[in-house]
Amino acid sequence: MKVFLMGMPGSGKTTLGAELAAELMIPFVDLDTEIEKREACSVSEIFAKKGEDHFRIVEASLLREWAGSEQSFVMSTGGGAPCHHLGIDVINGSGISVFLNVPVQELVERLKDKNDRPLLKNGEDLLGQLTAMRKVRLPFYQRAHITLQRPDLRELLEKLQSKK
Repeated sequence: MKVFLMGMPGSGKTTLGAELAAELMIPFVDLDTEIEKREACSVSEIFAKKGEDHFRIVEASLLREWAGSEQSFVMSTGGGAPCHHLGIDVINGSGISVFLNVPVQELVERLKDKNDRPLLKNGEDLLGQLTAMRKVRLPFYQRAHITLQRPDLRELLEKLQSKK
């Protein structure tokens, strides 16, 4: 089984993904961490030194590698992974996609004291930035097999069971 968690920055993909992988007893993969390993620097450094285009190419390549593997896993995708280089098609063609549909105002609360997100500009209107980003990404996220209004392990396990 391959499960891909998608959603906006701060939606809980990594937290829920690690919990789900432990429950299913399969590996957890954080796509951003895989990118950092491949590039030998942080996501923020990649954006700063090589730009978003380079990041998206590496992201798409790793997504395809994992999706094409025989291995079962739970993956926390980067928020933009489904939206670039046909990522949503790769995801939906190789596993079960899950959209964590967290309200923007809640994302603002979760992210207001964090400054490690390269696409969110510090000191600027976080609500406005997240609202604009969500508007662009939502058509991709809405193609997910499962949508959760709140990151909830039990609900996700039930929905995954019904997909088998």
